[in-house]
Amino acid sequence: MDKPPPSPDAPRVVTLGCRLNAYEGAVIERHAAEAGLRDAIVVNTCAVTGEAVRQARQTIRRLARENPGARLVVTGCAAQTEPETFAGMGEVDLVLGNAEKVDPLEWRRIAGANDPDFGVDAAEKLRVNDIMQVRDLAPHMIDGLSERTRAFVQVQNGCDHRCTFCIIPYGRGNSRSVPTGEVVRQVRRLVEAGHLEVVLTGVDLTSWGPDLPGSPRLGQLVQAILIHVPDLPRLRLSSIDSIEADPVLLEAIASEPRLMPHLHLSLQSGDDMILKRMKRRHLRGDAIAFCEAVRAARPDIVLGADIIAGFPTETDAMAENSLRVVEECGLTFLHVFPYSPRKGTPAAKMPQVPVAVRKERAARLRAAGAARRDAFLASRIGRVERVLIERDGRGHTQQFAEMRLDPPPPDGALVEARVERVEDGRLVGRCLP
Repeated sequence: MDKPPPSPDAPRVVTLGCRLNAYEGAVIERHAAEAGLRDAIVVNTCAVTGEAVRQARQTIRRLARENPGARLVVTGCAAQTEPETFAGMGEVDLVLGNAEKVDPLEWRRIAGANDPDFGVDAAEKLRVNDIMQVRDLAPHMIDGLSERTRAFVQVQNGCDHRCTFCIIPYGRGNSRSVPTGEVVRQVRRLVEAGHLEVVLTGVDLTSWGPDLPGSPRLGQLVQAILIHVPDLPRLRLSSIDSIEADPVLLEAIASEPRLMPHLHLSLQSGDDMILKRMKRRHLRGDAIAFCEAVRAARPDIVLGADIIAGFPTETDAMAENSLRVVEECGLTFLHVFPYSPRKGTPAAKMPQVPVAVRKERAARLRAAGAARRDAFLASRIGRVERVLIERDGRGHTQQFAEMRLDPPPPDGALVEARVERVEDGRLVGRCLP
């Protein structure tokens, strides 16, 4: 399943940001190579924070210095939300929008522009259309963005919500879904190619379906995959919004052993006032109730969450509410982000918490998360785990705990192993005889 190394003049894709961007980076790489694009570097940017945009500009300048003569194409969320910023950089030959970047016809057009004036004309330097006018989401049939055995399948893009801290809807557009049949066909193809785990991913995964005929929900998609691809050993969900979790999805979590017992929640805060100012659609009690319900339905489930520390107007008491919700929701894996103002969002105009305070609150949240993670890992010592080996004897358990096995089994093996100890935040053990 390993790809052959690219030829020296093949297009190089540098992806920044999230898993979905990495997935789309693989799509770009395939389309650009098939179009015959040569001696080019594509930077697939992220726009989630102002710092992400700064890093994108820094990466572009570095790549231009290291690769004199290479054509430089910039795309991704930052290119979509700030096209003029990148078009104004002398190192950049072309700025491509988020919809255009996954269009094979666009890459054929770029590959045909081999004249010396490529990208010099300002009118041609920008190919960024209004993402809000995009209504369809074509399935990108690739062999899977994978760590050898785990494959990621994009089933949804865009977002219809307008959280006050988030610029992503303006980079991704409105929510669009890939039809069930196309998803099932792609998953089946990945399984036939040897992938043992598929991860469903999207910008707002739990909003999958309402734009399709019959307005299906994510739970129906999950059940369709498990029914129609019986040889798939493991199906996993990326981040979900608990308030959008439908009854069929909860039923699947409770009853389908091939749906992995790990959920990552888009929680963002544990304080009701901050959640309202974020324009989230759930309150603290909703999150706690969801976690209790899903744990009752699937006792072995492990929960993670995203939490923002130091959101504008957050007081010490509000920060304590976020800290307490880690325990009250029983969260094991935390992704903690100090709030970063994003130009163009309502939150950037709100009274800001000092940077030092944001960092201190983030550190406290991370420490709480690390303590809960370490306690969970310690509780697994002596247990038998089912591990999918991804590379060099390392893989993940069903609950998404990283595990290293010694001696290492072959890459791609799905094995049972006993946990012997915990080292550096991961389980360590050996296969059962």
